[in-house]
Amino acid sequence: MNCRHCATPLSLPFLDLGSMPPSNAYLTKEDLAKPEKKYPLRVLVCTQCWLVQTEDFVGREELFRPDYAYFSSTSRTWLDHAKAYCDMITGKLELGRGSFVVEAASNDGYLLKNLVAAGIPCLGIEPTASTAATAEKLGIPVVREFFGEALARRLAAENKKADLIVGNNVYAHVPDVNDFTRGIAVLLKPHGVVTLEFPHLLQLLEQTQFDTVYHEHFSYFSLHAVCTIFRAWGLKVCEVEELTTHGGSLRVYGALESNPRAPAATVDKVLREEREAGLTEKHVYRGFQARADKIKTDVLKFLQECKQAGKKVVAYGAAAKGNTLLNYTGVGTNLLPYVCDAAPSKQGKYLPGSRIPIRPPTTIIQDKPENILILPWNIADEVIEQNRRLTKKGTQFVTCVPELALR
Repeated sequence: MNCRHCATPLSLPFLDLGSMPPSNAYLTKEDLAKPEKKYPLRVLVCTQCWLVQTEDFVGREELFRPDYAYFSSTSRTWLDHAKAYCDMITGKLELGRGSFVVEAASNDGYLLKNLVAAGIPCLGIEPTASTAATAEKLGIPVVREFFGEALARRLAAENKKADLIVGNNVYAHVPDVNDFTRGIAVLLKPHGVVTLEFPHLLQLLEQTQFDTVYHEHFSYFSLHAVCTIFRAWGLKVCEVEELTTHGGSLRVYGALESNPRAPAATVDKVLREEREAGLTEKHVYRGFQARADKIKTDVLKFLQECKQAGKKVVAYGAAAKGNTLLNYTGVGTNLLPYVCDAAPSKQGKYLPGSRIPIRPPTTIIQDKPENILILPWNIADEVIEQNRRLTKKGTQFVTCVPELALR
């Protein structure tokens, strides 16, 4: 395979998680009688532009189906994050009724509903019918397509260039990162701004966040790689913020190269941190597999010891990262009888690969297990707070990344 940005042949391996189904391909009861499609999940590093990327085996249409089950509004933490962002960016860019905002991968309207409430004209781009329909019920106009250069040119021809383009946790989900980036350049007004949020490769490396690797994540970005890709298509990074979301993310502010806005000091700061951590050196990537393997061993040992001791362990959060963990470790209903999730779209279904049933959170309250394994560790504090009454009765919460820990 060649690099999906610069076409350099890829020869540096980073992580091999074996074969597993797409992490958001949840199963119905009827699906249990059918075979599942599984694909290799391997990650390679480009030693030219240093883009970390999955080896291509599955296309976006297979991953982002009309019945896509991930709804952003399920998490209170994420809703609060989106509201805070809208309040901040509205003031920062002085957005108003004469502005126009486009969000790529607008999902169920979790973010744009804040702009609709403020009277700011906006448009969502969302290819999955299940989430797009929910957004439209909130009064958000949605184009049900994948974002890229062709769609951007069509919108620009319709006089729909953007003062702001938002892309929260979509850049990593794009198989053709060049096409997506060209689309940004086409759709921005001369003084427009794009903000992209994505998990930071530096945190993935330092915190052994191997479970954030799944087929839907085609790329794993450093700021260095983003700056390189932006420059190739007439964009520049003007500012960057380090966020706590998803275990450590970056929010990058971009603009056209012709925009007079000068880069902030934060850009050099993060680039320096990445250089000091060795993100543009081969040796940093070579030891990651062993660290992921250790977590796998520790998780299996913990679950097996609990079973032998007669202590029930159940899981919370039918998240994509949890599916990566469970399929890599080979854990099934023999060690985890069920997982609870607050999303109605997932309840009553089964996790892909492991086929563990998904139940509503009330099941945990009734069951009173000795241990709860929190699969989406990035919202562990929210989950623990929601289940505080169980803590008082002796239930322990467990997370696995960056290492197995009792909370």
